[in-house]
Amino acid sequence: MEQVKSKILLVEDDTNFGKVLKNYLELNDFVVELARDGILGLAAFKREKFDLCICDVMMPNLDGFSLGEEIRNIDPDVPLFFLTAKNMKEDILHGYKLGADDYILKPFDSEVLLHKIMAIIKRSTEQQAEQNGTIEFDFGKFHFNSKLRELKVNDTMFNLSPKENDLLRMLCEYKNDLLPRELALKRIWGSDTYFNGRSMDVYIAKLRKYLREDDGVEIVNIHGNGFRLVEKDKV
Repeated sequence: MEQVKSKILLVEDDTNFGKVLKNYLELNDFVVELARDGILGLAAFKREKFDLCICDVMMPNLDGFSLGEEIRNIDPDVPLFFLTAKNMKEDILHGYKLGADDYILKPFDSEVLLHKIMAIIKRSTEQQAEQNGTIEFDFGKFHFNSKLRELKVNDTMFNLSPKENDLLRMLCEYKNDLLPRELALKRIWGSDTYFNGRSMDVYIAKLRKYLREDDGVEIVNIHGNGFRLVEKDKV
């Protein structure tokens, strides 16, 4: 059976550069749709499903950051790269705050970009495959539907954010066992940097607030190693 090619949305207002990058990615077995500005890019994203989006930052009509925010509102999980010639710390941080998977400075090495794209799509595909497995979990008084991102206890329903959902799903998969910190960071955040680690700690704190509804369940911190979702009467 012929392998289905991954589809990339490339939003770039520099016509020549956009064509060159599009052709290069197509030579490496990607299907690429090139949009000339942010408005056309947003229309394309609403019309079709893409495996990854690459957005130039400086564009007319709708800039790349605004487009990225619109894309994240529609699909919080689609991999997103920003391209820019501006090496400004504020811009780079802004891009990552919008949920970018990478921030690529022009000029760049096309081969390096290619391998970054391949790594991100591979990770995203593996996560999707995992999500096609068990989607519902019961622990303590809780029922968790990871497909709907719903955590229910008694008559209370919590609607989880994408990262809360992914983190709780992994904790459930490792229930009463150690969820390695590095594994969770790489699978959900993409890398185990200090800042991503701090972000994960924030999400652990949020999950602990939900789990207060049942004092027979808790998330235990295994210092320096990771976390355990514990059902106290099962250990």
